Amino acid sequence: MKVFKQFASVMAAVLLMSSVAVAEDGSKAKAATYKVDPAKSEIKWNGKKVTGEHYGKINLKEGSFTLDGNKLTGGKFVADMTTITSEDVTDQNYNAKLVGHLKSDDFFSVEKHPTATFVVTKATATTANKYDVTGNLTIKGITKPVTFPVTVTPTANGAQATGTITVDRSKYDMKFRSKSFFDAATLGDNLIHDDFTLDVKLVATK
Repeated sequence: MKVFKQFASVMAAVLLMSSVAVAEDGSKAKAATYKVDPAKSEIKWNGKKVTGEHYGKINLKEGSFTLDGNKLTGGKFVADMTTITSEDVTDQNYNAKLVGHLKSDDFFSVEKHPTATFVVTKATATTANKYDVTGNLTIKGITKPVTFPVTVTPTANGAQATGTITVDRSKYDMKFRSKSFFDAATLGDNLIHDDFTLDVKLVATK
């Protein structure tokens, strides 16, 4: 009987410790989805060529990300490609020509594909508030995996996520003056580099 009572006491202690551990962990219960505010968020693009660079902005259409406690676990954002602008060209006619070219089939095919989407598939913590994020980036209806560093910062009423995505345009059927499709020596100073960047800032609330 004494042995039985000792065994029962040990089992009760184990069960109590287990219940406390679950309560203290509570990661599932703390998971929250943050809705991105497009008006406060932004996407900046930058593309380089042999003779210089162009840069501008793209409006965010919608987005969200999920934090499990303080840990990033998921997210998605949609860019409105119809809003792409150039900020480096001051001449109005040349600016309109450049933006029109970016919207054409040579680049983003905006009429056929008015949005671009990124969906998080994995987020690996590196240091406090910093992650290596992997996800699927869809441009022109073509989806490819990309990985880039992201920083998540708590705010007074939500959180902010920032990161820079390097995109290889040749993987998204953007052939114009690309060394992946044409001889670089022939293109010469007309060559446009395949890689361009998207600096993304997502400001969100619960």
